[in-house]
Amino acid sequence: MIRILGILLFFISTIISSAQAPADYYSSADGKTGAELKVALHEIIDGHKEFPYTSSTTDTWDVLKISDRDPNNPANVILVYTGRSVNAAQEWNNGAGFSREHVFCKSRGDFGTSIGTGTDLHNLKPCDPSVNSTRSNKVYDEGGKEVFDEGLFTGCYTDDGRYTFEPRDEVKGDMARIIFYMAVRYEGDDGEVDLELTEQRLSKYSKKPLHGVLSTLLKWHEMDQVDDFERNRNDVIYKYQGNRNPFIDNPDFVSLIWGVE
Repeated sequence: MIRILGILLFFISTIISSAQAPADYYSSADGKTGAELKVALHEIIDGHKEFPYTSSTTDTWDVLKISDRDPNNPANVILVYTGRSVNAAQEWNNGAGFSREHVFCKSRGDFGTSIGTGTDLHNLKPCDPSVNSTRSNKVYDEGGKEVFDEGLFTGCYTDDGRYTFEPRDEVKGDMARIIFYMAVRYEGDDGEVDLELTEQRLSKYSKKPLHGVLSTLLKWHEMDQVDDFERNRNDVIYKYQGNRNPFIDNPDFVSLIWGVE
């Protein structure tokens, strides 16, 4: 009986790890580049199913416990900036648990945690509360002083003068592809904010719907390739929201949009 259960679990995990977008999911984007491709991808991923930030029904906590589950310990989630594995059931736990990081900062465009843009699961990651606070609403770029959590170096850097944050190498590409997704998903239609990419390093108080630094994000996308954790996360969120991150499924979309004038 145990042997049969083990075989079934193996086949289930194989199916999950090999899941991908439906064959025709991106067909309307075929042959397009630049702004035309960006529009086509927006139309594909627009209008996803929305979940509340916190609720007694299915909310963002519930989905993150699955999308960012530790593959070596299903009771835990992986925290994005440190790579630490923590118990998922505790959620916030008065600051002793984990927080939900808005990768494209919620103050950049001032969308907060409102249902829709503010609760888009592709943009949310489990995070150490202290490192989340250190990141604040800084744009992504390289350099600065080392960031520590519980006395250990996280692999991240922060620069308060330039107002930038650099995540650890293992997730640099993940962060870039999330930012790219947000810039395509939210184009200002249906009353939503229009999010765009920039080379600017914005001040703490700017609420412009911009995020960067674009050239750095493009570099990180190439440096840190899509991995199985990222693919599985995309599949899980797709099952809930009904839309996918195109830049995980097709990394070449990045250069076809932002590498083409």
